[in-house]
Amino acid sequence: MRILIIGGTRFVGLHFARAALAAGHDVTVLHRGKTGADLLPEATHLIADRDADLSVLRGGSWDATVDVCAYFPRQVRELAAALDPGAAGRYLLVSTMGVYAVPDAPGFTEDSPLLPADGPEADAVSPATYGTLKVQCERTALEAFGPETLLIRPTYVIGPDDYTHRFDHWVQRLARGGEVLAPGLPEAPVQVVDARDLATWTLALLEGGASGAYHAAATPPPFGMRDLLDTIASAVAPPGTTLTWVDDEFLLSAGLTGRTLPLWSPDPLLRATSTADPAAAIATGLRLRPVADTARDIPAFEPLPEALTPAREAELLAAWHRQQA
Repeated sequence: MRILIIGGTRFVGLHFARAALAAGHDVTVLHRGKTGADLLPEATHLIADRDADLSVLRGGSWDATVDVCAYFPRQVRELAAALDPGAAGRYLLVSTMGVYAVPDAPGFTEDSPLLPADGPEADAVSPATYGTLKVQCERTALEAFGPETLLIRPTYVIGPDDYTHRFDHWVQRLARGGEVLAPGLPEAPVQVVDARDLATWTLALLEGGASGAYHAAATPPPFGMRDLLDTIASAVAPPGTTLTWVDDEFLLSAGLTGRTLPLWSPDPLLRATSTADPAAAIATGLRLRPVADTARDIPAFEPLPEALTPAREAELLAAWHRQQA
């Protein structure tokens, strides 16, 4: 297949491009030119800013278009307008699990109610607008590219080359050992999916002519933060490593956030949408490597500026122990 990837030089897009090239497909990557040519020398590179001028796409034709970086519905509309009629082939939008309203129960499926999205389109992405914007992107994609559109709704994506370092933070912290501050409720649900598994599966969906919406999530609920951290620890932590669970109220009062402690959130909606049923994806070929294997593949990285420092962690643990005494 001839595949066009919009934003294929970072993380999710990069792993998809690598999978497509390895499978022998003709890959074209549209990006801003800041990274990518050296990472994907076998691909054709089109340099453009999707928010400025997409005329570089004129005259091209592809069997499939994979869009990993649409955050505003206008971006989807502008992409459709820039392509010649029929040039996109089958369109695949990487969306998010954040499109859902509060599910009725764990194990919700792809036909669960979405967030209301009939209002104006926000002009900035924030925690308050992100989910609604993605719903609007999905709606716009179906209008612009038709019912054959593929909508992929991932949970937290993990694995090598993750520029967010959310999962990486816990791998590196547990690898240091000692007493580890574990945030919130041990049973708070969390789901992850390795970007490499996501890439292989979505490529197979395109090859098979699939359409519709699919969850990309592992593992099936129930799976909580204790399960996640214990699994990572089993892969990388030295003997004697311990987890000390510190409750939401204490962490919030100390000014901590999901950027300070990645993958933690007391938000009921986020917790509820971390219980998706991945059965449809698994039935279509999604294969999930063990989380411990992903943890072993994470290299060292520079800590995020907002991440909890060892000194601050020790201070918080001491305060928590005093409060519990």
